[in-house]
Amino acid sequence: MSSNLTLGLFAGLGIELEYMIVDADTLDVKPITDRVLHAVTGSYSPEYLKPGICWSNELALHVIELKTGLPVDSLPAILPLFEADIARINGILAEHNARLLPTGAHPWMDPFRETRLWPHHYNEIYEAYNRIFDCRGHGWSNLQSVHLNLPFADDQEFGRLHAAIRLLLPLLPALAASTPVVDGRLQQALDHRLTVYRTNSSRIPSITGAVIPEPVFSHADYDREIFQRMYRDIAPLDPEGILQDEWLNARGAIARFDRSAIEIRVLDIQECPRADLAIASLIFATLKALVEEEWAPFHAQQDWQVEPLAAIFTATVQDGEAAIIENPAYAALFGLARGTPATAGRLWRHILAQLDRAGRAPADFAPELAVILDQGTLASRIRRRLAGDCSHSGLVALYRELADCLVQSRLFEP
Repeated sequence: MSSNLTLGLFAGLGIELEYMIVDADTLDVKPITDRVLHAVTGSYSPEYLKPGICWSNELALHVIELKTGLPVDSLPAILPLFEADIARINGILAEHNARLLPTGAHPWMDPFRETRLWPHHYNEIYEAYNRIFDCRGHGWSNLQSVHLNLPFADDQEFGRLHAAIRLLLPLLPALAASTPVVDGRLQQALDHRLTVYRTNSSRIPSITGAVIPEPVFSHADYDREIFQRMYRDIAPLDPEGILQDEWLNARGAIARFDRSAIEIRVLDIQECPRADLAIASLIFATLKALVEEEWAPFHAQQDWQVEPLAAIFTATVQDGEAAIIENPAYAALFGLARGTPATAGRLWRHILAQLDRAGRAPADFAPELAVILDQGTLASRIRRRLAGDCSHSGLVALYRELADCLVQSRLFEP
């Protein structure tokens, strides 16, 4: 989301969707994002800017991003725009015998052999990342996510929004996990993308932290506790200061004071934008209820430290909606009575029911949310369809169906 506007809490949002480009026959990654952008801009520009949805490159040359160019105030209204641009990109890719593939990680890509970094504009940034961190691993070159940008108007609004987002981050993999297959086999975690994401900057731990951001609720505190620590730690490896900017921050939600927004980064991309926007709409409604103290006062939200939130996050990365919420005080933050046994999926169903009773539920995406909450995360649905069979032919057939879901704008139901 790029904008010079200063919007207040929940006055709009921006969303970014990342997709893989793969060979139409084999579904192997095909590093030709620059050719797609050249087809519409006439140059190897990193961005195609236009009204509605913009396109841009990413670190890896087989990934393309679609994003709202300006903040939007309606998720249902932008769904047809994403669908139209996906069709347009697939039309361009057809000339190269390629197509778009969804989900948060390629199921059999070998990143150490197949990674190609973006070679054109901004290459000095990518080369700096590669020199310091070696971007060939899954945590850098084989991950596609949804970034949700939420605005704030001033320091007070930042503090309230940051408190609410910190609380909700641990539950998000229980909605959005889509990466149970990597390296051609089922992984232990439903959200394997986040398993590797947590370690991709381990050479400088302050960049990612514990993924859950520290409890800081003002610009000055954030700068002191997070930004300055990162910049100080990376300086010996980045003497030219190429990477010393707000976007170096790799926590699960990052403050972008340069555009007065907080960017949520822990969402795996789903099988189609319809599913991604449904998840975003539920997150938006839940955060609004938290900020307005529907279930817990602001001071109670501020009190939560990193460690207990990170423990819940680790559980949902591993088990998705089946993760047990063992901390009753956490479930109580969302109005669930203490002592009520809860999985993350059960807690999400409770949250949606509470929102519905208060007239806050995202009605436009009710059918999609019903699939996700009743049948499980996309990762669980993929695992259920595979039933333990990870033969290459079986994976190709399943992921071809997911690519068809993207074209047809429908959810995957096993």
